Amino acid sequence: MHILGISAYYHDSSTCIVRDGKVIAAAQEERFSRKKHDLCFPVNAVNYCLNEAGISAKQLDAVAFYEKPYLKFERLLMQFIDTFPRSMSVFVESIPSWLSEKLLVPKNIKDLGYNGKVYYLEHHLSHAASAFLCSPYKKAAILTVDGVGEFATTTFSTGNDTEIELFKEIHFPHSLGLLYSTITAYLGFTVNNSEYKVMGLAPWGKPVYKEEFDKLIRTFDDGSFELGMDYFAYTHEKKMPSKKLEGLFGEKTREKESQITQFHKDVAASLQAKTEEVLFHLLENLYSETKLENLCMAGGVALNSAANGKILSKTPFKRIFIQPAAGDAGTSMGAALFVYNSIMKNPRQFVLNSAFLGPSFSDKEVQDYLDKNSIKYYKFGSRAEIAKKTAELVNNNFVVGWFQGRMEWGPRALGARSILSNPTNPKMQGILNLKVKHREKFRPFAPVVLFEEVNKWFECDDPLPQAADYMLMVYPVRKEKRKIIPAVTHVDGTGRLQVIRKEQHALYYQTVQEFQKLSGVPIMINTSFNIRGEPIVCTPHDAYKCMMGTGIDYLAMENCLIKRIDNPKDLWDSEKMATD
Repeated sequence: MHILGISAYYHDSSTCIVRDGKVIAAAQEERFSRKKHDLCFPVNAVNYCLNEAGISAKQLDAVAFYEKPYLKFERLLMQFIDTFPRSMSVFVESIPSWLSEKLLVPKNIKDLGYNGKVYYLEHHLSHAASAFLCSPYKKAAILTVDGVGEFATTTFSTGNDTEIELFKEIHFPHSLGLLYSTITAYLGFTVNNSEYKVMGLAPWGKPVYKEEFDKLIRTFDDGSFELGMDYFAYTHEKKMPSKKLEGLFGEKTREKESQITQFHKDVAASLQAKTEEVLFHLLENLYSETKLENLCMAGGVALNSAANGKILSKTPFKRIFIQPAAGDAGTSMGAALFVYNSIMKNPRQFVLNSAFLGPSFSDKEVQDYLDKNSIKYYKFGSRAEIAKKTAELVNNNFVVGWFQGRMEWGPRALGARSILSNPTNPKMQGILNLKVKHREKFRPFAPVVLFEEVNKWFECDDPLPQAADYMLMVYPVRKEKRKIIPAVTHVDGTGRLQVIRKEQHALYYQTVQEFQKLSGVPIMINTSFNIRGEPIVCTPHDAYKCMMGTGIDYLAMENCLIKRIDNPKDLWDSEKMATD
């Protein structure tokens, strides 16, 4: 039995395919289209999943769509009516996309060649299913927190085997996710793209704006919250902060790419502190109502790794599960699993233990691409040689693009499409930000650490949540280790670590091991294989193009090693290259 899950039209469109209850492939459309956070109907991702399953769309048993488009449209119309005439310009701008795309989901699915049953699930139910049905727990409390689905912005649920019961909701316009996005916009960053930048900026400031944030959002004894809507414009305007919010802080919205001052850092710190306060309040109440010690989380706010790292110490929950694509991309997986397990009443067959669910390329496919384009390369004799040579290069302070195996599921590079470098070099953060990633100087880089060594280097939860495998937990670096790994120790002494286990990606694990033999440190810098504003690379062509446009020194791509300076840029024209 094959079930296809789809999410589309807002940001991070994705597809997932489930065979007999097990996820066999999942990917975001952006990786194929090369449009970051692509919101289009995910035709490329659908085709990838079908190819991975070895079937056509006609052979699917069911399709699951992650939300109810007509219900969402109803909420939007109510929103416009409630705020008319202020909402007139936004209404005129948004309606065409609804009539030409968002209400045509059945047609788009039929155009794939599928004529069978389509299940439309509520947005937050898809989130809840994506968190629980691939978790290792038979019973768990479930919290979903994001911007907005149809009406809900936050839900409390319980999961019991194949059943999910949603028992409490907070509705639009009151949204913790939209609070975070509004301040993201106020700080001059892009909404639905740069919230993680604000999280990275927060440790540079102090949470001195508590009184101001108490006016923006207030909590109640039952765990609910509400926003002071006079400070927000997103119900009736294209922008999110209102003039009253600017007056509250005494500064206008920061212009994009303008200077970041201490004021902006302090606002970011205050936002993060308030977010954690509200989130922990929600979780305290969720535990009080369920008395369950297992917690599953999903929604965009569940990607806030700084908050996640504190949940087990700040709340009564004992165990936590967050899947790597906790945001909207993950809802395609949740929708497909919910149809198989909860609607069709099939027993659970799947626990998500690895994020490597995307496309892979064979040694021959990589070599054919390099040969077609006359790219100079060295061919490794074995995988062990790849690990040793990459570790040696990193130890000698070279920056290595790492392209090995199936692409990651979710927004983080986890050792399939990564850039690896030396965490012991205090200059490496600046080198990567300036010459490779072309991004803001304040942003930290993540450490990948061997599972067996993590407690020696980080003050982390015990037992360690699997979410740490997906770069979803921030923990303090042990004080005596901070000077040893300065390039991955953030200004507040923390690191957003990725733990690697041998059974997940043996070659990646072996490479970090080889680096440990040379340096004494079981850690490397792992950052996503892309430059600012572009999706993570997917194909050999994407990887080579990214290296040639940056300061990456080498590319370890399957069994080949490409040295950038051996392939002069003046002989390279990406538009004329064979891409497959």
